[in-house]
Amino acid sequence: MSDLLVRKAVYSVEEIFHEGGPKPTQSLRRASAMAVIENPFAGRYVQDIQWFMEHLKPLGLQMAGKIISLLGGADQIEGYGKGAMIGEDGELEHGALWHAPGGYSMRQLLDPSNAIVPSTKKVVGVGGCLDVPITHINAAYVRSHFDTMEIRLSDAPRKNEMCLILVMSTGARIHNRAGGLGVDDIEGKDGLR
Repeated sequence: MSDLLVRKAVYSVEEIFHEGGPKPTQSLRRASAMAVIENPFAGRYVQDIQWFMEHLKPLGLQMAGKIISLLGGADQIEGYGKGAMIGEDGELEHGALWHAPGGYSMRQLLDPSNAIVPSTKKVVGVGGCLDVPITHINAAYVRSHFDTMEIRLSDAPRKNEMCLILVMSTGARIHNRAGGLGVDDIEGKDGLR
């Protein structure tokens, strides 16, 4: 992974069997991958930072591949999202460098995946948490797949680190009934509908 200094990687799978109401016929699984890396820009302002996105691409592919494996294969994935937590000596823009490598890594391994990958980021202290948004991989307007996965790690990010996060899910929220575009009605033309 080029010159990346990765302190640790954390993978998590959550399986939801029930949310009240009738028992669903199928559980919902969500998985996350988080890499805790050294922020090469921590503690100083650097104008030219875009080059770092190239260094993040192999990491994104590795993380996306691991999640797909944890969830049973690419054909199981219906939702995705990404995020970044930046340590206190960094800035929000450092987390924005994860947008392209994180999103494209999932889209490269999930074919088709027409929808833009939703994202969030924030500067946090050690032990901070982030609610990572999830939407359908082919149609962002599918309300049944609007979801989040809360991500946190007790010892990260340190002041000079970033936590880069990918999440995927196997389906809609349990007992979704908010209406809108259904999975069976996806046209697949523009990533929205």
